[in-house]
Amino acid sequence: MKKLATAIHPSPFGKLYLIADDDVLLAAGFRSLEDLIQRLPEDVAERGFKRASSIATVSEVWSAYCDGDIRGLTKVRWSQAGGNFTQKAWKAMTKIPVGKTISYAELATQSGSPAAVRAAGSACSSNLIAPFIPCHRIVRTGGALGGYGYGLPTKIALLEFEGAL
Repeated sequence: MKKLATAIHPSPFGKLYLIADDDVLLAAGFRSLEDLIQRLPEDVAERGFKRASSIATVSEVWSAYCDGDIRGLTKVRWSQAGGNFTQKAWKAMTKIPVGKTISYAELATQSGSPAAVRAAGSACSSNLIAPFIPCHRIVRTGGALGGYGYGLPTKIALLEFEGAL
């Protein structure tokens, strides 16, 4: 069984930790590699890990994003386990234009279940591929920022960088 690649990249938002299977991103986040590994499904994590200096496409897209090409995050192929609604919510998040935000209620509607506002919030909190699946672009109805798994300062920094604040 082939080991998964891990990489760490500096950014204006702190270190970004990545886990990928070839060029398919499985996890990304700003806490630590150990945090991402613990959040992966057990059958994925049991493959083991190898350190890489970069991950094809993913690292290039991230570097370009940090250099100001803020529209490129959608060029990354990704995969993560989740139910039908959650998969729809993650796909809907990738369609939010850079520099824009939508509410949890709008996310629920765009995901096909307008009454599933809490499930929309759960899709955000279970997202293992932030910021490539841009859950930082989801806000409360009325525009309040709400929470973010990597802290409100990181959410604010990402939104300011993208021109949404």
